[in-house]
Amino acid sequence: MMEFRTIQTEDELSVAFSVLVELRPHLTHESFHRLYTAARVADGYTLVGAFEGVSCVAVMGYRVLHDFVHGRHLYIDDLVVTAERRSNGIGEKLLLLAEDRAKNLECVSLRLCTGTQNVTAMGFYQRCGWNQRAVVFKKQA
Repeated sequence: MMEFRTIQTEDELSVAFSVLVELRPHLTHESFHRLYTAARVADGYTLVGAFEGVSCVAVMGYRVLHDFVHGRHLYIDDLVVTAERRSNGIGEKLLLLAEDRAKNLECVSLRLCTGTQNVTAMGFYQRCGWNQRAVVFKKQA
């Protein structure tokens, strides 16, 4: 049975890292902890894990943001399902959980970004009812 819970302990963070690094291979355990702590303090970044027994098979990281374009909204920074558990509905369940949390947090919408080269993810989000609404530009500081 699948259980979704907020990651809170150091042990859970270590397990979440092992899942998240599949999408973010540039992270080290140290940089993960540093960035997680900074995002948690600055924006209330929250990690949710999808657990099957003691195994974490997916994680989703989100925070509530405010801006003039989107108002108060839930932003999904990270959504990762382990390679062996993809295409089993876990990612869709995490997106539905995000929608529920957005409502509970009085957000007017949800938002996420994915790379334009990630056509698999783009197709997944579209199948889940998400619409492509923008193109993101990025430049190194």
